[in-house]
Amino acid sequence: MKTKTYSIFGAGAAGLYTAWRLLSGKSSDKNKLLEKGDTLELYDWGQYDFSKDDNGSRAPGARVCTWHYQNDPGKSYVELGGMRYSEWDTKAKNHNNGKAPGHRLVTTVIHQLGLDKYVVPFNESDNPLYYLRSKNFYLNDVTSFNPAPYNVNNFAASVSPNQGFTTVENLAVTATTGPQTRKEWDHFYQHGKITAELPASSVFQKGDKLKDIGYWNLMFDQLGSEGYNYAADGNGYTSNVINWNAAVAFQANNEFTPGNEYMTLTTGYSGMFKALFAAITELARNKGVHFNYQPNRRLHSILEIDNTIHYGIANRDDPNKKSSSGKTDAAWLAMPRYALELVAQATRYENHPGLDVLNHQKVQLYMESSIMQPSYKIGMFFKEPWWLTQAAYAPQLSGYEVTKDVIAQLAEQGFPASYLDKLAQPAAAGQPEIMNTPYSSDTSLLKAVEQRLQERLSVPHEGQLLTTSARNTIGPSVTDNPVRMVVYFGNNALDKTTEPVYGLLAAYDDEAFTTFWQGLELGPEQQRHVPLSENTEPLKGPRKVPDRMLKMLRKQLANIHFGPNADYSSVPEPLDAAYIDWSLPPFNAGYHAWAAHYDIGDVQQKIRKPSQLIPGADANIFIVGEAYSNDQAWVEGAYCTAESVLNDFFGVEPLIDNREYPFICTAK
Repeated sequence: MKTKTYSIFGAGAAGLYTAWRLLSGKSSDKNKLLEKGDTLELYDWGQYDFSKDDNGSRAPGARVCTWHYQNDPGKSYVELGGMRYSEWDTKAKNHNNGKAPGHRLVTTVIHQLGLDKYVVPFNESDNPLYYLRSKNFYLNDVTSFNPAPYNVNNFAASVSPNQGFTTVENLAVTATTGPQTRKEWDHFYQHGKITAELPASSVFQKGDKLKDIGYWNLMFDQLGSEGYNYAADGNGYTSNVINWNAAVAFQANNEFTPGNEYMTLTTGYSGMFKALFAAITELARNKGVHFNYQPNRRLHSILEIDNTIHYGIANRDDPNKKSSSGKTDAAWLAMPRYALELVAQATRYENHPGLDVLNHQKVQLYMESSIMQPSYKIGMFFKEPWWLTQAAYAPQLSGYEVTKDVIAQLAEQGFPASYLDKLAQPAAAGQPEIMNTPYSSDTSLLKAVEQRLQERLSVPHEGQLLTTSARNTIGPSVTDNPVRMVVYFGNNALDKTTEPVYGLLAAYDDEAFTTFWQGLELGPEQQRHVPLSENTEPLKGPRKVPDRMLKMLRKQLANIHFGPNADYSSVPEPLDAAYIDWSLPPFNAGYHAWAAHYDIGDVQQKIRKPSQLIPGADANIFIVGEAYSNDQAWVEGAYCTAESVLNDFFGVEPLIDNREYPFICTAK
């Protein structure tokens, strides 16, 4: 029997997931899955640190990049890319219905890879610190007597800046009306309309389809200049308030409001991709599949000729020149929009007799439906958490949460085993859930625990519980200064015996603010020698923060935590500081967003196998990744597009029951 070759271009989330599922999935058509003697190729422009044998220049995960202090995986870390996920509670009674929240594929992958023991809450403050228009304040300070420094209509500066999102969303969706499930949102993206009666002065009116409205246009129209600025400044993400598809923005912005529960891994989020790569290697070996991982190689061009995919490869040291060629039975382009455009550009000028899928006009049109959103992240490590011990305006991070790690620590301390058993049990009638439930005060935690135990804790046991469950991360604090958001990772070292080092994501920004920091990358008497279009620094990993950028960071951090007139020296010198500019190639974006005036359901269905857009064509070239997903900006989006391709074109049985959780939009 003829052996198969499958080729995946891109070793980020979508590429690794595809490889893992091709080797581990079950299919109604066994001839489409990889079997003994087949070949699986995995190319990547970079070289990730997957293992001792595949030692790379940076942590794996493409736009996920965990940066450990001194590059020691046992020491504290800061996330310089994607950093969290929404956990799917599979123990809940109605966990598989349409309303159950959570990233279901990421949660399942973490479980199947045996990473549950590393799962911890990604704590967010319910009373964040703000520094807006040179005023320091906390969310709970904002009242009608003490409004935020914005002249917003209808006294809207006396409430949270996130109320602006709610005000606009209420034009079509409220807490009790409108889409409630993933399927219903799918329908809303295609057909959702403004349902509120609007005055004649409004640019938009009842009945207007939201997919054909830019979100910035709609927000400005409804909130006015000051209302828009308050929402834009106060939510931290500039990417959330650009002129993207308003129908999608309604749902997506719900995920970024305070109160949502997120999780991460104590290994750092890159740990999931190390585990995926290890699983791929083992599965290939056990199945007798030839697994050929080739780092420092990028897809240069791609064509379909006589029902076979022909591709060109370029080496990392000369990425614009084709260095070799290959053939494959199926190709997965697991890459973001900008990298796809580079392949299309090179393919456009190939002299060939075959089908150039990427350069067909309809494919190009659909590729442009995804807006590239640049982002910039700067991490720092300190000897002490000065933001808690010295700051005049300390972030309100205090909280308590009982996790698996807390249970283990309490057991080591001799905490009664019968108590631990009860605390670990799921919620029952009249009793609250204890595990992984955030509590904002020691009183609320103790009350919930004693209700579960049906007895009072002794003073020593109270002390043990509060000490082990205390959390003083994550934040964030928000400012209109170019750092935009500050995230407090603290001392999160996996090795608890090491000397404490405290991590801080000192700048988490996107869109126009990225160029602010680019201007500080070079010092006096320094000139650029490499064009930005050829600067692939994100593939190499975090770069050391230069002196001028460091001083600017300290100035802005001082304003946020010590007041508008604070000197930069209020913030101590860090032990180390590094940054990644995600606006650089090959990503040119930290994340993506759907453009207005597109039927995103049709795009999602067609772009994953773009030959569907070409009459009479059928080429086994597939596009997977976050950029054209139902969950843009999340690893879940990358996994879901990859899973949908395998389900629909290779007969692979879905990893989970997807009847109430469509992986991509249905275009209905």
